[in-house]
Amino acid sequence: MNILITGGAGFIGSHLAERLVERGDSVSVIDDLSTGSVKNIQHLKPRPNFQYFVESVTNQRLMAELVDASDVIYHLAAAVGVRLIVESPTRTMETNIRGTEVVLELAAKKKKRVLITSTSEVYGKRTQVPFREDDDLILGSPDKGRWSYACSKAIDEFLALAYWKEKEVPTVVVRLFNTVGPRQTGSYGMVIPSLVRQALTGSEMTVYGNGAQARCFTHVSDAVRALIALAEHPETTGQIYNIGSVEEISILELAHKIKEMTGSNSPIVLVPYEEAYEQGFEDMMRRLPDLTKVARTIGYRPSFNLDRILQDIIKYHMGDLADARNQEHQKKLHAV
Repeated sequence: MNILITGGAGFIGSHLAERLVERGDSVSVIDDLSTGSVKNIQHLKPRPNFQYFVESVTNQRLMAELVDASDVIYHLAAAVGVRLIVESPTRTMETNIRGTEVVLELAAKKKKRVLITSTSEVYGKRTQVPFREDDDLILGSPDKGRWSYACSKAIDEFLALAYWKEKEVPTVVVRLFNTVGPRQTGSYGMVIPSLVRQALTGSEMTVYGNGAQARCFTHVSDAVRALIALAEHPETTGQIYNIGSVEEISILELAHKIKEMTGSNSPIVLVPYEEAYEQGFEDMMRRLPDLTKVARTIGYRPSFNLDRILQDIIKYHMGDLADARNQEHQKKLHAV
């Protein structure tokens, strides 16, 4: 098939592109590199069935050509990371909503199939777990910028389902729960790569709040497998699906586990939310998905447990740090 991935140079998008290229699909990637990196797709550039464009999804002329040539569109382009969202709420909403509008408007012309990636953030301040796809969404006050991301992604979902109901564009929405793995950066507040990097470099391991907030982490390989299966399943059109794990751990426990697995001497330090983000910052204490629907539809079950996930990520960052040290050493040799 001919596949278009928006945000395809990002963490999840690059793994999705890799999987589709390997199975023989023709894959086109568009990414403005605001949070993605060409480094993530460097290894795919020589492949004859892969091409990429450094451009925004709001470039309608280019997007019109790419959408027209595609059989399936995976729309992953979005603002990501709590830090970026808190610091740039305007950019967050404009990126998420306008980008999705462009994709759906163009897909509607020839009824192209679109998978929209959403997030567990849309469940907002719900406290009753596990979160089910038809649960009510409970968002915080508009004066808390942290909720702008959840709101914008919820609007994306409404748009996707409206285009299916009103214009018969075959759409499916996927809510991702804390997807992690190799290539993910901690630059925008992603907790596991941040903690792993801190542990490996002997820096303070920073845990925000009191560390009691709990999360379930999904390996990117499991997430990508589910994304492809949901995009290609004939009965998923007009539906919303959770993708995640049900192995829950508090962030403080996670920090201790990473410290032990890396053999690090780094101290674990609690940082108040207002110091890390902004005054009055609100967090979700639990994000536990109900996976009944996705399991029933595509037989989804996570294949990576948390220990295996952390082993994979630690190995990746150890290699990345070694490469950085080697490059620095080479620079010094050339300077001499």
